[in-house]
Amino acid sequence: MKLTDLELEMLAGEHGRARQWAVRHQQQVGRMFDAADTVAVAQAHMMADPESLGEAGVALVEGFAALPEADRRVRVPMITDPRGVDLTCYEPLGQTEEMANLERRFVAACRAMGILMTDTCINYQTIMPPVLGEHMAYGDTGVVIYSNSVCGARSNFEGGPSALAAGLTGRTPRYGLHLDEHRRATRRYRVHAQPADLMDWGLLGATIGRMAGSYWEVPVIEGIEGIPGSDALKHFGAAMASFGSTPLFHLAGITPECPTLAAVGGDALPATDITAEDIAALRAPFEARGDRLDVVVFAAPQLSLVEMGQVAALCRGRHRHPDTALIVCTPPGVYADAVRMGHVAEIEAFGGRVLQGTCFYQQYAREIGQANGWTRLLSNSAKIVNILGGYGYRPALATMADCIASAEAGRVL
Repeated sequence: MKLTDLELEMLAGEHGRARQWAVRHQQQVGRMFDAADTVAVAQAHMMADPESLGEAGVALVEGFAALPEADRRVRVPMITDPRGVDLTCYEPLGQTEEMANLERRFVAACRAMGILMTDTCINYQTIMPPVLGEHMAYGDTGVVIYSNSVCGARSNFEGGPSALAAGLTGRTPRYGLHLDEHRRATRRYRVHAQPADLMDWGLLGATIGRMAGSYWEVPVIEGIEGIPGSDALKHFGAAMASFGSTPLFHLAGITPECPTLAAVGGDALPATDITAEDIAALRAPFEARGDRLDVVVFAAPQLSLVEMGQVAALCRGRHRHPDTALIVCTPPGVYADAVRMGHVAEIEAFGGRVLQGTCFYQQYAREIGQANGWTRLLSNSAKIVNILGGYGYRPALATMADCIASAEAGRVL
């Protein structure tokens, strides 16, 4: 992989140990994916919850944070994914003090490196949304697929160390979706059942993701009537990435790189029909009508201010069943606005808990479930029900309205 003069200086240790580590890491990634060189990135976004990092990961970042300031500061704006513990109003759901201390240490180290602790997986809705053609080094599957597809930016799925390396160097290996040839459509899907709500958008995305089934496949979708909103596309992309590892999709006539099928090569591909039966088959394992309900979760992706308002309106004048918990996860920036607009108060009056800067499955979900005796979980997010089956839960899927009604009734409606 060809390095710039600046990168060669970094590799030689002339810009400190952290940047030397970063270039070495990027060389290894570049070799793996046959990258010819690197590309400058406008910003980086790091997934690094303490459950994933562990003691070794935190110690690595602490080592960089202890270096002289000029050697440790990131070179481009760098933001963070949701945290593992809500430390702003610390009332553990089941996490231990050891888990919280690991989080505190990591946050302190990141701040010393100049990393912006945004703690969000919906940065495209809250801070510095990317624009068409910008190169990024983003972590979080939902962030990457939305930014690539809806914004037209360019990023691969960057693991935590790779995102940190990009923040330190301001560059990332040029492979995958940084290249024009990997952004062309490889699969074509024709939709015959229009999504009605956020759950439906997630189910449609999950169905296409499962069919595509590979990071290197790029679906182009036709047949969508009207222009979906940001939250709809958020659930659509997050579910597609969760069920199929997909980092990019095109919606014909809607997303910026796909004004027509021909613009991405979709007109030359055979079409696969997506029917109501296909979507129903994907949803079937997540049906649980009549079951006693332990917890309702709105997360993965975190909620936008619009979604916070919708949940609050559904909660108004009602109260959850004493045996059913309600957890709502939103970014710190959205939380402040939701407090100001009264949404948090209405959710809390219902008996719900609003967490800021976390996401349910990234905050020791297994330990939380065990501590509270939660197994039956309900959500309107196709992404989160796909994930949480591996954490000891029996997840079920419903619309936002049915989730609140079920929380009130104490059973899945």
